[in-house]
Amino acid sequence: MRGTNTSGAADVRWAVEARGLGKKYRRRWALENCSFRIPAGRIAALVGPNGAGKSTLLSLATRLTEPTAGELDIFGAPVSAPGEMARWAYIAQDKPLFKRFTVAQTLRMGQELNPSWDQAAAERIVRAGQVPMDARVATLSGGQRTRVAFALAFGTRPELLLLDEPMADLDPLARDEMSALLLSEAAERGTTVLMSSHLLSEIEHMCDYVVVLSEGRVRMAGEADELVPMHTLVTGVTGEQGVLPQELDSHTVVEVRTSGRHFTAMVRRQGPLNGAWQLADPSMEEVLMAYLRSPGAPPLLSPTAVPDHREEPAA
Repeated sequence: MRGTNTSGAADVRWAVEARGLGKKYRRRWALENCSFRIPAGRIAALVGPNGAGKSTLLSLATRLTEPTAGELDIFGAPVSAPGEMARWAYIAQDKPLFKRFTVAQTLRMGQELNPSWDQAAAERIVRAGQVPMDARVATLSGGQRTRVAFALAFGTRPELLLLDEPMADLDPLARDEMSALLLSEAAERGTTVLMSSHLLSEIEHMCDYVVVLSEGRVRMAGEADELVPMHTLVTGVTGEQGVLPQELDSHTVVEVRTSGRHFTAMVRRQGPLNGAWQLADPSMEEVLMAYLRSPGAPPLLSPTAVPDHREEPAA
């Protein structure tokens, strides 16, 4: 049986779990053979360049499109299972709200459409930003519209919040305010967050889990505190004809950048690094950038991100 643990109950330890997930548009795979999982209760970043498959993955999770191959589970059950839509909320980058509605009417709509609606929480989020309840959505600033969108999302009491770059259009002050709101509300409710973003510095301060996509495939996934320390920035001098020192052959070189005979390499260590070079601990942003610039590097998944092998039941 899919999505169950050994007792037969749905395995809710994993908020999102993909196995061989793929989506093909005509002759092109937007997402191909993606397998990873995200533990419940995490703030997870979905990272990748334009066209990497981030929006496709979120479209599959929100049932806006159907997969061509593979499986996608939400809290141990197929995303298409009856009742699963009530477990998540989604905020798109353009935050499609009814512009002629007032803020109060927008929240009333949320109340009418969601049986488990939390009006007190939705109003608290709006009032904390001093957004007038009688103001029409069309008159609100970008930060205010984002706050109303978050109020709608958290008002549904979601277990999983899916975000497609909701703060990309905000100024730095509004973005900082919305980031603090997101973290506090998610922590208070134990909500799992999967957030697509291009702002790597923001991800480093907000997220404790990462999923990196490039060219439609998973390049890196897992606990940020596990993945980042596995890497070292190595600076040294190349040999003749720009060849890297042989001492690096036993390690995984994710990316190399050269200037004359000097090189700087992002190295995934396979043991001690012995050589006449300088070593530095990279930041999360530096590690993410190395994988984004090097889609051909071997993928890396921490143990929590690797789905368990699942045998299909006998026919």
